[in-house]
Amino acid sequence: SEHTIGDAVRQALEGQKTKYIEDLSADPDWKKDTRLSDGRAFAYLKIAEGCDKNCTYCVIPSVRGHYRSYPMEALVEEAAHLVENGARELILVAQETTLYGMDLYGKKSLHILLEKLCAIEDLKWIRILYAYPEEIYDELIEVMAREEKICHYLDMPVQHSSNDVLRRMNRRTKRESILKTIEKLRQAMPDIVLRTTLLTGFPGETEADVDDLEAFIEEAAFDHLGVFAYSQEEDTPAANMPNQIEESEKEARRDRLMEAQQAVSAACGQNRIGQTMEVMIEGYLPDDGIYIARSYGDAPDVDGYVFIESDHDWMTGDFINVEITDASEYDLQGEYVDEYTE
Repeated sequence: SEHTIGDAVRQALEGQKTKYIEDLSADPDWKKDTRLSDGRAFAYLKIAEGCDKNCTYCVIPSVRGHYRSYPMEALVEEAAHLVENGARELILVAQETTLYGMDLYGKKSLHILLEKLCAIEDLKWIRILYAYPEEIYDELIEVMAREEKICHYLDMPVQHSSNDVLRRMNRRTKRESILKTIEKLRQAMPDIVLRTTLLTGFPGETEADVDDLEAFIEEAAFDHLGVFAYSQEEDTPAANMPNQIEESEKEARRDRLMEAQQAVSAACGQNRIGQTMEVMIEGYLPDDGIYIARSYGDAPDVDGYVFIESDHDWMTGDFINVEITDASEYDLQGEYVDEYTE
């Protein structure tokens, strides 16, 4: 809450661990502002705090504590308020969404929460971010495939493909299992759009590891992929590992991998040409007469857009059908083909 921010900052500056709420349902200030900012038609729904993974490059567990889920009833209530205030899309976030409910209900319960959210009448899209590949489970895939409101989209941070690097990162998965999870998702939802993030330049990463990562990018064929150069975070095990890599080399590796992804992203975009897609209007460029929209395959702020040249009068949050006519590496162009649906 606001009155504790100063204390938390002072504790951090003095090197102390900041306190966090153990039981989120007991925190009187946990509820968030349900007003939407900037007239947007989407909102983020944070479903949990903290993390138990203890990846060797990450400070989050020491700063935010262990994994704690928000109570399901409270989340559904918050989601309903967001929709009442104009949200047509809810984006589920946490340090890791796939473990939702383990602490409160003794089992993974994201699929149950999703079913309850789908019952909110005026909600159009539900999008899931930060789903760790090793925790994706069959009931979740089944609900995603069955419920029309859940976007066939998944953000699945994998960080690396080399098993040696994954082990030193303390990631709890391997290259082979990541690819199997991707295959299972695509079998259940052939139109699923997958996003991931990769980390290159981790201590001890070899040229062979980078070669492996480049091959993985081509094999996995993520629709959206970002690559970050590793940076040393104070008080993490990785910061003190031997064989730290020079900044210039990290950046060169990042650029090489992003170039490999550009070819994959371009192919994904070309495959969209000729398809008819439902998109959500996000904005308008009056000087150009162009509407900015997003499809189910694009998360706000991180993925691409669909640009539509039209003299129709649409509002933010309207859904229309467009035929994709052109594609770049990251964005699409489309033509309006039908009346928009509420």
